[in-house]
Amino acid sequence: MIVGVDIGTSVTKAQLISRDGRTTPAHEARSTVYTLPGHRVEQDLDDVVGTVETVVRAALADAAQLGDEPAEALALTGQGDGLWLRDATGVPVGRALSWMDGRAADRLDRWTADGTLHALHRRTGVGLFPGSAAPLLAHLAEHEPERLAAAHVAGYCVDAVVQRLTGAVTVDVSDASQPFLDVVSRTYDETALELCGLSAHRRLLPDPAPPGTLHRLLPDAARRLGLPAGLPVSAGPFDIPACAFGSGVAEPGEGNLIIGTTLAAQVLDTEPRPAIAEDPAGMLLATPYEGRYLRVMPAMIGTAGLDWLLKLLDVKIEALDALLVQSPPGASGVTALPFLSASGERAPFVDPRARGRFDGLSPLAGRADLVRALCEAVAYSARHCMETLGVTRTVTACGGGARSGEWARIFAGVLGGDLEVCDDAVGIRGAAHVAWRSLGTPVDPGAWRARLRTVTAERGLIDHYAEGYAAYRHALDIAREGWSTR
Repeated sequence: MIVGVDIGTSVTKAQLISRDGRTTPAHEARSTVYTLPGHRVEQDLDDVVGTVETVVRAALADAAQLGDEPAEALALTGQGDGLWLRDATGVPVGRALSWMDGRAADRLDRWTADGTLHALHRRTGVGLFPGSAAPLLAHLAEHEPERLAAAHVAGYCVDAVVQRLTGAVTVDVSDASQPFLDVVSRTYDETALELCGLSAHRRLLPDPAPPGTLHRLLPDAARRLGLPAGLPVSAGPFDIPACAFGSGVAEPGEGNLIIGTTLAAQVLDTEPRPAIAEDPAGMLLATPYEGRYLRVMPAMIGTAGLDWLLKLLDVKIEALDALLVQSPPGASGVTALPFLSASGERAPFVDPRARGRFDGLSPLAGRADLVRALCEAVAYSARHCMETLGVTRTVTACGGGARSGEWARIFAGVLGGDLEVCDDAVGIRGAAHVAWRSLGTPVDPGAWRARLRTVTAERGLIDHYAEGYAAYRHALDIAREGWSTR
């Protein structure tokens, strides 16, 4: 069996998975996210490593459910982007800067004005946002150069945890794809570093691990986890591509939609080509599989915006489906823009000034209309991302939002086609699949893929939401003109 761990932004999950696809229940532990003045969002590496230890030990207690199979490997996936600075021994150099951090927004403004963003997008397919490694590195180089001088490595969440557990200074190719990698050669593009003015800090970037790389648990880390010393550790891909492969995406043109805290749309391709868009947005990711690339549009906000609204309305998430049924398609004339992150938006356009709003309010509008309007707006954002990516085949969906039957119906109607929904922890499943392949004993993806259920796109909803989507795009265009004048 594989011990799978998904290190999310605020929640770390772990569960066991067998070669025949059976899983044990997922165990969770919350980590602390520090939201500070100046749009700063930070995390503590020691705290995050502690959550990994907690959930792994809890998951191992369920081994009897899989017949007490021996653990073959520890497979890690987790949040991407941000900046996790460490010294040579893995000790953090200050708190990690989260992918949600907005302190480098002014750097994005400068790079937009001088053409750096477009030039970088043409070279590597990268669309930067404030929480990307490049603007965060540039911000620290300007304002806190002593932190970079004290660091030995600038990486990401998963490789920071791997260093603590195995001693290896490494990075998965999917994480390294953002923002300086030539995804074909899997080496850093020196011109991309020069464009960002960061050539002097190349020493902080570990070379991506070759496909199939496994690390080994250190004795002390193994003791804390309850696993044998020397156990193979597979590091990556990070959570977005892990969800694609865990959902069964295997053929070019197939898409995956993650309706989680963030909203991530992605499409598999055999060619390393970025999405065709007016804005330098999105990601072009190398994957563990040779000749396979993922084009990704990771919008900032998915279920997080809904969580905010439900808390504001004093409504429990368990009431979501009932509320959606109470409001008709179109939410009785209430509409929304779903950009509820303090860092703005990053896909399918980049604008740190993007903000959410509700329109069409009247005394007749109730809580159900507000909730439905926001759920429809998130679905419109998903369609905008998928259209930009050019999806041509089946779309799978996963994440907490996909588990809502009524919200999934909205997504299917807005996207105009049936959705294949995965209800299990597909990120862990994708990481485990990579781990077995690295061990030299790959599983059959056809027989082993996640169980899917079909959410049918209803003709009436498709027609209704086609008009709603056009209105959403028009409202977005007007809003973007207003944001640009701030």
